[in-house]
Amino acid sequence: MKARTAGRHFRESFKSISRNGWMTFASVSAVTVTLLLVGVFVMIMMNLNKVADDLERDVTIKVMVELTADEEAVATLGEQIKSIAGVAEVVTSSKEQELEKLMLDLGDELRLYEQENPLHNVFYAKALDPQETEKIAQKIKRLDNAFEVKYGEGKIEKLFSAINTSRNVGLILILGLLFTAMFLISNTIRITIVARRRDIEIMKLVGATNWFIRIPFVLEGMWLGVLGAIIPMTAVTVLYYNIYKVLEPKLEQGKLFALLEFSPFIYQVNGLILLMGIFIGIWGSFMSVRKFLRV
Repeated sequence: MKARTAGRHFRESFKSISRNGWMTFASVSAVTVTLLLVGVFVMIMMNLNKVADDLERDVTIKVMVELTADEEAVATLGEQIKSIAGVAEVVTSSKEQELEKLMLDLGDELRLYEQENPLHNVFYAKALDPQETEKIAQKIKRLDNAFEVKYGEGKIEKLFSAINTSRNVGLILILGLLFTAMFLISNTIRITIVARRRDIEIMKLVGATNWFIRIPFVLEGMWLGVLGAIIPMTAVTVLYYNIYKVLEPKLEQGKLFALLEFSPFIYQVNGLILLMGIFIGIWGSFMSVRKFLRV
């Protein structure tokens, strides 16, 4: 495409936006409202997914060693656990360290047991894939000198089921919202093109090619998408900044889970909103103008 022709297409797209003020306003408003909903929903779902990941990573298998096992047997059991496929890490905790933890939690009264410690040596293991925790725990149970294996049996299955369900529901809702957004925005853009269908027909009759007619409309759709993304990007940034500023210090105290850090998360969300606006604007214009090129 020649530079002069490209310049003409850009000028025409800008003129069309300014010439059709109310239709431009309607299209931009539709894009703004829809992208704002999508942006807020994506922001919520990504943080919920982060919480789910944090919960999964906290799932630990506690392996209590037989009291009769000597140091060599304990070391051998540790190596066997590490060699199991799917085990990410194994941390050793001696019975003295276990007693120290209990004293921190329950008080110094337990120092009486320092002379004759009744606790077990313990291995804490984590799975590469938290969803495989139960399978790995069952393999550890079959090892020699594994006295008891605890991993929240009966509870983590429900936790993982709830997490998987929430992720699937969230994905379906996001996809549904995106398709709804594309439908609403493309129909709004189509109305603006319908209002100028005679211009398209005349250009077609005097010999203009399909792409020569289509490109200004596609560019116009792109500008509508960009304009419609500005307010959602600003609103999402301000909203998440204030939520992060208020909630993050409180969540840090609880140490259960954390929100996604403001940066780079907000730039990722804004980039997604902008790309969605551009894509939907171009797609809506492209599909709408195609109908009127059949003259």
